[in-house]
Amino acid sequence: MLTTTLVSKEEYFEELLKSEVKLEYHAGEIVAMAGAQAPHNIISSNLLGELFSCLKKAGCTIIRSDQLIKVEACEKYTFPDLVIVCQEPVYEKSPNGLDALENPEIIIEISSDSTELYDRTEKFECYQTLQSLKEYVLVASKKKHVEVFKRFNENEWILHIYSEKDNLVKIGTCEVLLDDIYNKVNI
Repeated sequence: MLTTTLVSKEEYFEELLKSEVKLEYHAGEIVAMAGAQAPHNIISSNLLGELFSCLKKAGCTIIRSDQLIKVEACEKYTFPDLVIVCQEPVYEKSPNGLDALENPEIIIEISSDSTELYDRTEKFECYQTLQSLKEYVLVASKKKHVEVFKRFNENEWILHIYSEKDNLVKIGTCEVLLDDIYNKVNI
């Protein structure tokens, strides 16, 4: 019989503060995040660079993967690959200084073989409970393929799929060349 010891949010934040790796909180369980491969890291850097100027002009902020996100409805704290906020950021204050963003507007996840199913199902289902979330973007790391889920209303999402036949990818109000997202990635 497998026994799992659940931890409190306070215990999670204590562990997170001491940890050398990213730890997510999943309804009482602490889950260590695996390190990312080169394609994942390059795509993340490319997106950060390409989106920065557009978002800056729009008064938005793009935040990389060290930003903790609170998903209260699922009792989760996650580290998305990139997060975009255009309104005033709202943070849940932690006693140890590891504040969690509560109002992401666009979340971008770069999927790998080991994360794709989780990113596409359980994680997306939880992210949908965030009232502030307007878009969820899944970027494949093994082929030129980007999926942008845009919130149409509270319970409806519209999916736009971009692949090698597409030149531009629209994320929020920004347009990014697909080739720039995958620049220097061997696919």
